[in-house]
Amino acid sequence: MDATLQATLSTLLRYQAWADADLMAVLCQSTQALDDAARTGHHKALRMMNHIHVVNRIFIAHLSGQPHPYTATNTPDTPTPDQLSWDLAEVDAWLLAHANDTTPDGLNERVRFTFTDGDPGCMTRLEMLLHLHAHGTYHRGQVSQMLKDIGWAPPRELLTRMLHAQEPGRRHRAS
Repeated sequence: MDATLQATLSTLLRYQAWADADLMAVLCQSTQALDDAARTGHHKALRMMNHIHVVNRIFIAHLSGQPHPYTATNTPDTPTPDQLSWDLAEVDAWLLAHANDTTPDGLNERVRFTFTDGDPGCMTRLEMLLHLHAHGTYHRGQVSQMLKDIGWAPPRELLTRMLHAQEPGRRHRAS
């Protein structure tokens, strides 16, 4: 794997952290004025974000060669939106650091593990990180639709939006 691919992986994981934080900022808004149906939809959205978090934690354990406490891909209890925001930020930072600190050969290393259903698995570190990026993107899309269903405007989750927000100079026209 060359430096360009490693930089691309880093960009994808920075994007994941940015998108998680952006979406959680919306989910942290007060639900006091919501009717029961909207409150239920909000809770489902939190459950989906918690699922993303738990799967990230499971794969961090695989990447670290450590056991994890999970027997399923979600927890019985739902954390508060604030706690979940902190938890997601922590795992996103770990994943980005792991991708940046692992050598190209290390990212191609195959890791054997056991899925929560007991089936064996084997993926490279790169494949695991790409899986987590795709998995999170897929489910954040679902959460965005859940927010629309309760009348809340989800953030626009676009790589272009993140890149231009983080590097405003990209908006300058070429001479």
